[in-house]
Amino acid sequence: MHAAVQWLVETIGAMGYPGIFLLMALESSVFPIPSELVMPPAGYLAQQGQMNMAVAIVCGTVGSLIGAYANYFAAHYLGRPLILKYGKYVFITEEKFAKVERFFKDHGEISTFIGRLLPVVRHLISLPAGLAGMNHVKFSLYTLLGAGIWVTVLTFIGYFIGSNQELIMRYSHQALIGVVVSAAIIAVYVRLQRGKRVKSPE
Repeated sequence: MHAAVQWLVETIGAMGYPGIFLLMALESSVFPIPSELVMPPAGYLAQQGQMNMAVAIVCGTVGSLIGAYANYFAAHYLGRPLILKYGKYVFITEEKFAKVERFFKDHGEISTFIGRLLPVVRHLISLPAGLAGMNHVKFSLYTLLGAGIWVTVLTFIGYFIGSNQELIMRYSHQALIGVVVSAAIIAVYVRLQRGKRVKSPE
């Protein structure tokens, strides 16, 4: 375990900021690269003075946006049938796709923010947004906000806990719960406000 953690830290250190950008872009698209294995080592390296934490967070967040847009445009231009036909080769099953479609339908455009904080949904939420042709400004803002929060949380976990992978995973899950609860409160508030506007007389 120690050797694996050390390898991760050394790999992120060797790849530098471009590596963080690339790995988080892949993590945000359809490739199953856990962000918990990318950002905490960057935070640890920042604590050691080998990286700048702010730059690492920006690289991770922007990389997430680029990866999200890869999914967005793939869905927008290929359409649902082709996504389902070829998605199986990159672990996009019809069941997973239906799940994120329901999530997007139930929560609306803000789901691109909330979805960035949820396992599985995080990788695929851009697909229904692309199919729906979601406004680019809203998509970018919601994605950057959600990705920025998650990337920052993971980086700070790495900064304060160091290279202990067991603790990193434990506190990552605890942080995920806290972030998801906060996001759920925001989503409920937005839906209530939207309901009031619909019911109000014109």
